[in-house]
Formats: sequence, C-alpha cells, structure tokens
Amino acid sequence: MNVFLGYIFLGLSLAAPIGPVNAAQMDKGIKSGFFQAWLLGLGALSADIVYMLTVYLGVVRFLETPYMQSFLWLFGFFVLMYSGIETIMNSGKIVMENRGSGSGFKSFSTGFLMSISNPLTILFWLGIYGSVLAKTASTYGTGELIINSFGIITGLIIWDIVMAAISSSFRKLLTTRLLIFISFISGASLIGFGLFFGYQALKLFL
Repeated sequence: MNVFLGYIFLGLSLAAPIGPVNAAQMDKGIKSGFFQAWLLGLGALSADIVYMLTVYLGVVRFLETPYMQSFLWLFGFFVLMYSGIETIMNSGKIVMENRGSGSGFKSFSTGFLMSISNPLTILFWLGIYGSVLAKTASTYGTGELIINSFGIITGLIIWDIVMAAISSSFRKLLTTRLLIFISFISGASLIGFGLFFGYQALKLFL
C-alpha cells in the first residue's frame, strides 16, 4: 500500500508543474465551469496514457527521430498558438458565458492535442515511466507494473479534479475584471509556450 501511495504521489508530482494544459484548464474552468475543465484535463490524461503505452511497447525510439521531433514541435506550436490566441480573444466573454457551456468534445480534444503534441511530454514519460519500467521489471513482475502504473494514473486523475475544482471556484470568488485578467494571462502563457515550441522546431531545421 505504501508503494502504491508513493506512485499516486508521483502522479500528482508529474501533473503539478505549470504548463500549457494547466494554463488552459484554469482558463476553461473560469469560463465554463468544473465539468468542461475536468474534460480538458481528462483529454490530457488520455494522451499521457498513450505515451505510457508507447514507452511500454518501445515505440518511443521512433518518436526520438529528428523528423518526428521536428513534426511534434511544429504541431505543438500550432496547437498552442491557436489555443492562446483564441483564449485572449474570448477573455472578455467570461460574463456572457454560462457555466458548463461549450462543447465537451472540444474541451476533451483540446486537452488531448495539447498533451499529445508536446515533445516534452515524450521526454518526460521516457525518463519517468521508463525508470518505473526498469525498476519494476528488475524487481517485480507484470502485475506490480500494472498496479504501479495505475497508481500514477490515479495521481493524475486526482490532480485533474483538483485543478477543475479550483479554477471553477475562481469564478465565484473573484471579480469579473480579475477573471478576465487571469484568462488573458493564461492565453499569453499558451502563446509563450507555443513560441518556445516553434523555436525548438526551428533549431532542428537549422
């Protein structure tokens, strides 16, 4: 049980650093409420699970090729730039939107695309989950690996729920002007991440 709780904490630690998904989830919660923010985080979680399976199956070697890395950096650049610009353009519409409004599929797919198009996610899971695989394979068996993996996923799910709850609560606690400002900052941070991704893609081409 202590080992399982340790892997839950690892999942929480993996999800906690501020990145594109957390920024987008905060904005989604402020604008559309808990459910839409939760779906966005669930989309990102689905992408994380895809990468966990990718590392487990050994396909990550294909993703490490320069061609695939440049494609992923560029894809991430376009996804984040689009999301950031859309967030800034809609930052003034917080008052007009109803809580829970918007397409659930769009929220889910936004989270999935943001996470799946992030090359840092690949390196993240290669380093973290790769070490979990190595340790478990050398010490235990497949059953323990499944349990440990489920612990990591549980931690990610908990963080998703916490972020959705915090961001949706902001709408009740903060003034409209401050909510618009937070939404604007979220959009600007997404654009910042997008520019970083574009720079990384450019370095691979040069």
